[in-house]
Amino acid sequence: MEQESQLARLGLFDARVPRYTSYPTAPHFSTTIGGQDMEGWLQAIPAGSRISLYLHVPFCRRLCWFCACRTQGTKSDDPVLAYAEVLREEIALIRRLVAPGVTLSRLHWGGGTPTLLPPQAIGMLAGAIFDAFPMAEDAEFSVEIDPNEVDGARLDALAAAGMNRASIGVQDFDPEIQRTIGRDQSYEVTLRSVEMLRARGIGSLNADILYGLPHQTEAKITDSVNKLLTLNPDRVALYGYAHVPWMARRQQMIPSDALPTPEERLRLFETARKLFDADGYDEIGIDHFARPADGLARAARSGRLRRNFQGYTDDLAPALVGIGASAISRFPQGYAQNAPATSEHVKAVREGRLSVTRGHRFSEEDLVRARMIEALMCDFHIDAAEMRARFGLSDAGLVEMFNRAARPFGDMVAVDRDGFHIPDRAKPLTRMIARAFDSYDLSRAGHSPAV
Repeated sequence: MEQESQLARLGLFDARVPRYTSYPTAPHFSTTIGGQDMEGWLQAIPAGSRISLYLHVPFCRRLCWFCACRTQGTKSDDPVLAYAEVLREEIALIRRLVAPGVTLSRLHWGGGTPTLLPPQAIGMLAGAIFDAFPMAEDAEFSVEIDPNEVDGARLDALAAAGMNRASIGVQDFDPEIQRTIGRDQSYEVTLRSVEMLRARGIGSLNADILYGLPHQTEAKITDSVNKLLTLNPDRVALYGYAHVPWMARRQQMIPSDALPTPEERLRLFETARKLFDADGYDEIGIDHFARPADGLARAARSGRLRRNFQGYTDDLAPALVGIGASAISRFPQGYAQNAPATSEHVKAVREGRLSVTRGHRFSEEDLVRARMIEALMCDFHIDAAEMRARFGLSDAGLVEMFNRAARPFGDMVAVDRDGFHIPDRAKPLTRMIARAFDSYDLSRAGHSPAV
């Protein structure tokens, strides 16, 4: 309780801060970046190099009330099939812009619900991608799986296409919580999906679970985590539910008076964290857990952990290319985001052009601060020697920046000649501390709770 009181004095339970899956964050993207910028950045990818590719499927059979992603509901497969054909055209468009010999280090299909795609569309899209960009020998192909919207035929198609990692959203197994957030998904349905994946040789499994949900208690999250552990996922993301009904209108269906307080949210997180720790998972960054043999855990131990729009990654490819409506690409030069409206994106691709409507071109200061924030989010430490060698920063300049960032947090952080450090007791403050290195005006967007 003494630590909780100290965290409260520092403002943890009142703060709303970015998740820092990018820097600058998406609210600071501008319309000065367009399709021509992305064309140039694609053409600058060196021949024979590796890239990551993210494919976005924005359709869902039903819209979960808790979700703040940009998705649209459909009862029919017709719009999904039409969209898949547009994705194929977009892949061909990008292929013409990229130098030969480029391969994929990571391929991820997200949504929405990628498993709405019928088997023939799965095969068509995978074939188009691999014709354009073959998978590297040690590459990963991951897909977000909705246990309510998957069957053997779809999993057969994904396995045949080369999927070797699956990601399942669990959120919480408690029936009352599921009804309140509009996401009915029983343990039995989830278990069946996992068994079908394992039977098809999919050896790596990710799972997402949420804390801070309405009606959630320490007893309920304990039960849900224990059920999740029986599925033996290789990686787990323990995300805090962000209640932003002014941004995601469907969240207005969720009663705000049923949400836990910020103090209760921290206790829910700690309850789950201790269960994963007791089961032998390594803690990865601020909200992920992985089996020690998993690539994410190995990356964390060796200092190769990185941060991107999917959270934490062990992928070191310098470019992430986003395909589909609202998808965001990251290049060494900056960010480029496709048109968020599916109709606008489809129109652009059918006219033979990229649909980019906004983005950001990096300044040198952006790159410096982005690396510092990523280092804190991944390693809880900024290495002064790395910053000097990589960016040519002076000792005096670093010390000044570190001291300015540390001042509001007192002895909860440490600054020495080796760099800037966040000790274990201050880890709940990590996003707030990272904010101290953010030079942009954070009042422009409503961010999620700091805990």
